[in-house]
Order: sequence, then structure tokens, then C-alpha cells
Amino acid sequence: MPAPSRYQYFLLLRQQVSGHPRLLEYDFSRTYYYVRVDLRRRNLQTPRSATLCASNVGEPASPTHFKSVMHNHPNSVLITGASTGIGAACALRLAARGIAVFAGVRNAADGAALQARNAALITPVLIDVTDAASIAAAVETVTLRTGTHGLGGLVNNAGIAVGGPLEVLPLSELRRQFDVNVFGALAVTQACLPLLRTARGRIVNMGSIAGRVALPFIAPYSMSKSALKAMTHALRLELDAWGINVSLVEPGAIATPIWKKSTTDADALQATLRHDALSLYTEHLECIRRVIAEAEQHAIAADTVARAVEHALTAARPKTQYLVGTDAKVRAAIAAVLPQFLQDSLHRWFLKFPRRH
Repeated sequence: MPAPSRYQYFLLLRQQVSGHPRLLEYDFSRTYYYVRVDLRRRNLQTPRSATLCASNVGEPASPTHFKSVMHNHPNSVLITGASTGIGAACALRLAARGIAVFAGVRNAADGAALQARNAALITPVLIDVTDAASIAAAVETVTLRTGTHGLGGLVNNAGIAVGGPLEVLPLSELRRQFDVNVFGALAVTQACLPLLRTARGRIVNMGSIAGRVALPFIAPYSMSKSALKAMTHALRLELDAWGINVSLVEPGAIATPIWKKSTTDADALQATLRHDALSLYTEHLECIRRVIAEAEQHAIAADTVARAVEHALTAARPKTQYLVGTDAKVRAAIAAVLPQFLQDSLHRWFLKFPRRH
């Protein structure tokens, strides 16, 4: 007897389900063929989402053939840096979709304010991504809440922006930048992976267009986002065997408090520095402040980024990278086609840097 066609596989699996299949996904690298189905809510005795697989196409699917795989609708998601901005927007959007959100915050007041906007589905979790004990306590809370279901998604959003001339920047500030944006994201991921593997969940790392195209005087931030990008690509391949998708979101200018806070912190840092070379950069730093202020005026809403995160967590085929915002797409396109010396000239013109001495 000839082997069944792909369409016959589909018909066989469809016969086993009293619902309407929305997605057929063949995995030809394995023996099994999976079909993901969304059962109508009128079937009260069945879960909202179910997954089945048949190992022998010539036989009816039986309960022993059922196998749990990642649903397109994760049951729960942990988001770090959810106090404001992109993190808060992600929490609200995912909760509106019916997903239980563990909103990682650094103080209880921020958590309470966010929870007040959706008390049923948002649970604040105190977490400092640079503190191992804090991470362990947060993951323990998530584990107790999710039980045997595991964690459907992790959004590594916590981040800071350190700026200033590299010539005078204290290395302690550079370490602080990486501790939060890179090592913190990895530490949380490591702690959550057992839960993510149980649910066959997904990971979304919050990068930046600055990780592709570095600008002067915010080099520490660009360096950290470039490292996060490399980590994301490597992690995606390392976790592929367990079906854990890892995506990178790279926004451009977004209306969040991070840049205003970073500018304030940079000014405070420079006020404490006693370095002869700092005065050499006065004009350059003024140019950067002007550009940041202009970018804030044209920044897009954080919910635009949240939509990309939602797609990465729930789509049947999530992208590996998401460029968000016109400015991010333009900068990425320029970086792809122009040689570096022309990009440097363009940046000098755009930033209106003083001429060479």
C-alpha cells in the first residue's frame, strides 16, 4: 500500500477531533505529525486548546497518542521591567488577551499600580535581575502559581541605558550596564528554563536598533544590546531541540521613561567626574542631548512594541527578529547597504558634530 499523502494525514487527524482545526503543522524531522486545534468553548468538557499527534497513520488516534506541545496561546508569561514603558504595555496587552501575566517590578508600589488596571490576570512579582536571590524568589512564586503547567513565555525587558564618552566612562558603569541588560537577562532565562521546557514556552528578548547601529556617547547601551542580540541567536539554536522559540525585538525611538532617566543619570555622573578630557566633549554631548530630545518628540507608543511581543509569543510561526518603528527599519536598511565610512559620515552630518580640529 502506498504511503498516505500529506492531505490524507490531515484528514485522518481531523476525524479524531470534534472541532475546527486552525493550524496544521507538519514536523518532518520527526516520526510524528502534529495538528494544533482550537476547540469551540461550547464543549465545556474540553480545554480551550488541545494538541494531538498520531504515531501510526493507519490506526485511529488514541489517548496514548496525545502529546503536550506549546500552544499558540500561552497560559502564563513572566515579564521583567514591567513597571513602566514597554514592559507595562506588554503586560496590559497580554492580559487583555486572557494570558496570566507575572509582572516583574522592583518595588511594590509600581506593581500595585499595574495590577489595579487588570487585577484578574496581572500578578506583580518583585524581581531585581542583578540579584540571584531575588530571581530565585520570583521564579519560586511563578512555580507555585503555574503548578505543573509550566511557563508559557518569558519577556526579558528589564534594561537601563548608560551614556557618556568612553574615554572617561568608569568601568563600573559599563559593568552595571551589562549586569542589567545582558547578564540579568541570561540569569532570569536560566532560572526559568525548567518551567519553559515543561510548557514548551517561548522567550522574547528586548533588544534595540542600537544593537545593530551604534551611536556615539551611548556606546555602553549599544554594546549591551549587540551582546543581547548575539545571545538570542545562540540561545535559539541551543533550545531548538525542545521547541522553545527565542525571538529578538528591536525597537527604534519609543515613548518610554528610559531615555529621560538615562540623560538625568548621565548628567549626574558627569558632574562627579574629575577628568581633564571631559571638557573636550562638551559640544558633542550637547548634540547628543538635542538628538535625544528630538527623538522623544517623534517616538511611537510603547504598545506598538507590545504588539510585536504578542506576535512572538502567540503566532504559529514567530519571527526570529522584529524591527519596530520606521526609524529602526530605515537605520537597519542604511546599515545593510552603505559601507561603514559612509555611515560614519552620515552620522556626523545628522548629529551635527563639530568639525575636526
